[in-house]
Amino acid sequence: MGKKNCQITEFCLTGRFLGFVLEDGYKIKLLRVETTEGESWIKLSKESRAGVGQVLLPGDSIEVWGERKLDIETGAVKLKAYKIKLKAREPMEVLPVETPALQPKKKSACILVCQKSDCCKRGAMEVSQALAQGLRDRNLEQEVMIRGTGCMKQCKAGPNIVMPDKTAYRQIKASEVPEILDKHFVTENQSKDAVLELLSVV
Repeated sequence: MGKKNCQITEFCLTGRFLGFVLEDGYKIKLLRVETTEGESWIKLSKESRAGVGQVLLPGDSIEVWGERKLDIETGAVKLKAYKIKLKAREPMEVLPVETPALQPKKKSACILVCQKSDCCKRGAMEVSQALAQGLRDRNLEQEVMIRGTGCMKQCKAGPNIVMPDKTAYRQIKASEVPEILDKHFVTENQSKDAVLELLSVV
């Protein structure tokens, strides 16, 4: 597509994240987004890949900014994303009535996941998805962020993750994620179970 025969404009769209199109089984190449006009496949720039901040789950509402390139001769359109923003997720359940209206806002904890190629080849994307789903299942997605990072210098031991308390895990499998989350984050249900267990002992 030559520059003389194409028209370049900026775009901003809002839609529902459907998933990624992968290259070589692990490299993120395209973003699939469902909008009111149908499904769009959007090429990702390096900036957009690094700037997502949180792991996207299918069904998430997102905003995408980028460049729209129209080939005047053929009518072909190519989209390239420069910025992706995750819109607030809908809460999984309604808070109980007895919850105090004014609670101090907890500082967001952050789980770091290496997103470099060696870790991705060993399953970092699957681990990221499992972490995101695990946090959602525990109603922790508003309190805990997942952030992709550059190389952690442990390539052969990937996938590599670092929990908010600086505990590092190597060679993580997606199936191990629920146990790790339960070890580091006490949910409301776990607190109730612990209280009931103490009462039964007494």
